[in-house]
Amino acid sequence: MLVLDTDGLPAADRYEALRTVVAREGGVDVVEEDEPAPTMWKRLEVWHIGPLTLFDTRGTGARFVRSYRKTRRELVDTVSIMTQAEGFGTGAYGCDGYQRRLGPDGVGLSPHMVASHEYGWSGTGRSVAFSLDIAHLALPVDTVRAAVPLLHHSPVEPLLVQHIRGLRRHADRFSGGPEAEALAAATVHLTRALIVSAAGDDPTRREVARETLFTRVLAYLRAHLTEPDLTPQRVARAHGISVRTLYRLCEEGGLSLEKWVIRRRLEGAREDLAASEQAHRTVEAIARSWGFAHPAHFSRRFRETYGTSPSEWRRHSRDDLSRRAAPPP
Repeated sequence: MLVLDTDGLPAADRYEALRTVVAREGGVDVVEEDEPAPTMWKRLEVWHIGPLTLFDTRGTGARFVRSYRKTRRELVDTVSIMTQAEGFGTGAYGCDGYQRRLGPDGVGLSPHMVASHEYGWSGTGRSVAFSLDIAHLALPVDTVRAAVPLLHHSPVEPLLVQHIRGLRRHADRFSGGPEAEALAAATVHLTRALIVSAAGDDPTRREVARETLFTRVLAYLRAHLTEPDLTPQRVARAHGISVRTLYRLCEEGGLSLEKWVIRRRLEGAREDLAASEQAHRTVEAIARSWGFAHPAHFSRRFRETYGTSPSEWRRHSRDDLSRRAAPPP
């Protein structure tokens, strides 16, 4: 849901509008803009997905600060995860005295109840972040705080980044939908696994590793879905388990591994075939980009699943788009 777009405001009102919205939605104390009012711009969208609040903030360079004093005054026991969306600026993150430059596969963690934090970027930037009550993590505050400077050591970090991007891509559909609670639970599991893998003691790590294994496998599959060599052997090896254990885990989770991968690849290819910005690419190129090495195999699977060929689906999608774009008679 869009809560702010400064492009529609007079220049003299933009700073105050931004400060008001980020204070209300994110509890931010200070906003420092790199650009003067006539050239600054911000667009902020917010969704509620189960217990998560998801934020998408984009615009000219800025620095956002939330102080420990403000958090304690408001008695907010929340944890936030910040990411710098790929292709937009460079994220600068600080929490509890720790500073980090966020790349496209990094996250910043802020336990608001015990620490201040700041976040921002230079140039044109974009941040996708979420917050939730720490109670959902079922972890001691000290463990969460200890993980802040250690996240880049965790193999879970890039998986969580990819998961957050997927949440954002489909946020309008997920927010308030039947999938909301399940997706929120998966996000909590990945966040918990990230924190414990970075700062938990050995017994806790083993316990959380067992609890979150299925969620981590699904996140790994989504992160590497377009790669042709995404085999059961590779997935099992990445998680330190046997292929037999992997199949048993998927069966207990109610899915067939190969069918799940094929279906998600087909869904991605089908979406790209219908997208106007992908019109310059051939059907074969789109198929390859979704992990299908053989065009004939892709076409056969596509027809079996959707009852039409990829070329026919693309043509019908273009015709529908043209009819919707045509002015009324």
